[in-house]
Amino acid sequence: MEDQSITSKLLNTLNEQVKNNDVKPREYSPLVLAYIGDAVFEIFIRTAVVIKGNASVNKLNKTVREYVKASGQAEIYDKIKSYLTEEEESIFKRGRNAKSVTVPKNALLSDYKHATGLEALLGYLYLDGQIERLQYLIKLGIEKD
Repeated sequence: MEDQSITSKLLNTLNEQVKNNDVKPREYSPLVLAYIGDAVFEIFIRTAVVIKGNASVNKLNKTVREYVKASGQAEIYDKIKSYLTEEEESIFKRGRNAKSVTVPKNALLSDYKHATGLEALLGYLYLDGQIERLQYLIKLGIEKD
C-alpha cells in the first residue's frame, strides 16, 4: 500500500459533507459507526489491492476477501491494538460490545465482534475527520510481518 493519496483525497472530500453538517461521531451508536467504517475499510482495501497491479476481478476479490472477512479484521485489530489511544480503544470496545441483530454465518463470534469493533473505530475516525490516522492504522494492520 505504497500510495493512498487517491483514497485519502476521496475520503477527505467526502468528509467535507460531514464537517458541513456538524456531525458529532461520539454521539453515534457503535453499530452506525461500524456501518460507515465497513465502507471506508472496503474502499481502502480495494484501492490498496488495485494499485498493486492489474489482475482479474476474481483474483482481486479473493485478495480483498482475506482482509475484509471477520477473521482478517480481527487479525488487523491484533496488530494495531498496542498503537491505539485510550479514546480509540474505548470506541473499539463500544463496537465490539454492541448488540447486533445479525449473527455471523461463516465466522467465529469473537472474530465477528472484533471486526465490528474495528469497523466502529474506523467509522469514528472517518466521521471525526482523522483520515491520516485512519490510513496509518489500516496500513499498519495490513502490513505483512
